[in-house]
Amino acid sequence: MASVELRGLTKRFGSLVVVDDISLAIDHGKLVCLLGPSGCGKTTTLRLIAGFLEPSDGEIRVGERVVSSKARTVPPENRKMSMIFQSYALWPHMTVTDNITYGLRLRKLDRATIAKKLAAILATTKLEALAQRYPGELSGGQQQRVALARALIVEPETLLLDEPLSNLDANLREEMRFEIRRLHDAYRYTTVYVTHDQSEAMTTADLIAVLNAGRIEQLGSPEEIYDRPQSEFVARFIGASNVVRGVARDAAHVEFAGTTLAVVGTPLAAGQPAAISIRQHDIMLARQAPVDAPNTLPARVTRQVFLGATRDYLVETADGTALRVVTTPDNLVAEGTEVWLTLPPERCRALSR
Repeated sequence: MASVELRGLTKRFGSLVVVDDISLAIDHGKLVCLLGPSGCGKTTTLRLIAGFLEPSDGEIRVGERVVSSKARTVPPENRKMSMIFQSYALWPHMTVTDNITYGLRLRKLDRATIAKKLAAILATTKLEALAQRYPGELSGGQQQRVALARALIVEPETLLLDEPLSNLDANLREEMRFEIRRLHDAYRYTTVYVTHDQSEAMTTADLIAVLNAGRIEQLGSPEEIYDRPQSEFVARFIGASNVVRGVARDAAHVEFAGTTLAVVGTPLAAGQPAAISIRQHDIMLARQAPVDAPNTLPARVTRQVFLGATRDYLVETADGTALRVVTTPDNLVAEGTEVWLTLPPERCRALSR
């Protein structure tokens, strides 16, 4: 295992800046997710780490080695890294055993060593019963486990995963998220995992780097990213928070829709525009005004949808702001009904501009 460090990493294609001055330190044995929408630079960053692309500026260090810089790039085959692609890239004419041991045979390990390593990885990935099958005889989830086993068996310093679950159906994706985390806990390779899926990142990662327009918008644990977003982009991308805008009265109060809201998070400057995030399930919706509840304001229901485990409401405040509110399914309020919203102060997070 080895740490991975990006220092001022930049990649340009002509005048287009795809990766913009990214600095990130990944400690030994940690799994870091690069999370963001299409075009944010996450896959380009991974390809730079792998050595498939050369940086325009900055450098990449693995342990004490500089593997990429503007002056010199170590070839991918000399980086002691394994990469798993979206397509799995399994050899269709080889059995599961031959696919998994391909890298060991290239390294000319002896048969006894290969057999020992194969038995261990087959047991860990639960592929013993499938060892003599061909990729065309496997399900998507089984093929994904073969790709993981092939990457892990060569004992890389760093494991790179590029949207590895994107080709699976929803149920298999959910199962494989936990499988990837289980295998990481078993082997503790330093891992960089690229995804656009929030649930994948939350399930698998020790740290999440949220990317936007080639830059890291926020870096933190899944809990930090979800509970304490620092920008409007992160608040909307992680958990699809409501973002409302008002004017700061002081460091911790915002005037919004005729109501003064107490907030937490980034200290505000009095008299300046302010943005606040609050998640749909944190807003309480009632037909009557709560007694002595802070952060309460009137609204009107403009849409409600029954989703089985929840009801999803769209409501409009006095200034025309639309908010989404999620309640229990038994809380049925008809469209057009005047309601009261309570936004708990500890859940109203002021965002940096």
